[in-house]
Amino acid sequence: MQAIEINDLTFRWEKGGPTVLSLDSISIARGEQVFVSGPSGSGKSTLLSLLAGVTTAEKGSLQILGNRLEQLGSVERDHFRANHIGYIFQMFNLLPYLSMVENVTLPCRFSRQRRHRAVKRSGTPEHEALRLLDHLDMAHDELLGRPVTTLSVGQQQRVAAARALMGAPEIVIADEPTSSLDANRREAFVQLLFNECRDSGSTLVFVSHDESLKPLFGRRIPLAEINRAGHRATTAE
Repeated sequence: MQAIEINDLTFRWEKGGPTVLSLDSISIARGEQVFVSGPSGSGKSTLLSLLAGVTTAEKGSLQILGNRLEQLGSVERDHFRANHIGYIFQMFNLLPYLSMVENVTLPCRFSRQRRHRAVKRSGTPEHEALRLLDHLDMAHDELLGRPVTTLSVGQQQRVAAARALMGAPEIVIADEPTSSLDANRREAFVQLLFNECRDSGSTLVFVSHDESLKPLFGRRIPLAEINRAGHRATTAE
């Protein structure tokens, strides 16, 4: 069974509006680490919304871990996302009233499965959070006691990554996760993601317009080239 299977998928944001995503097929294996590239307007954000189950396709099939998301109701998709998908948001979405460790353990509040996996690995969700933060060079005493709002942008990005990795979700989606990191830290950050995903067997879907990261990945999906809606738009222009 593939981690992600897309077939003959089309999507538009509103009925009667332009088609913004049209894909023949994409197949991503379990444990694979894939770089999805494309400029602004190529459909990256739309694809991520579909993969996370926030929206559903107008036509076609999108299977995640063998489950057809378009056949699930909105509440079922919410539960599925909480249990199986870790998401590194481009804008982090850390909660300012929670500590660093509390932000990282947040997925365990919404998913028994991820809490169980965290406890199985480290004894408690808090200990698993500290393990992840340590691997991301964030488990220093002087950092752990600070509000997340006082952390640097790069530090907040690593906390967001630890939260996404919490409880070993089967799918990790990274939305421009290195956009706020300097060149020296980008590759190191990606390697840390690779290591954690390999250890847990998670599939990594890494979305970025930063082509300098492409050589780090074994496979690249150039969305602008395979999105038929984009081709039509380009032809029309």
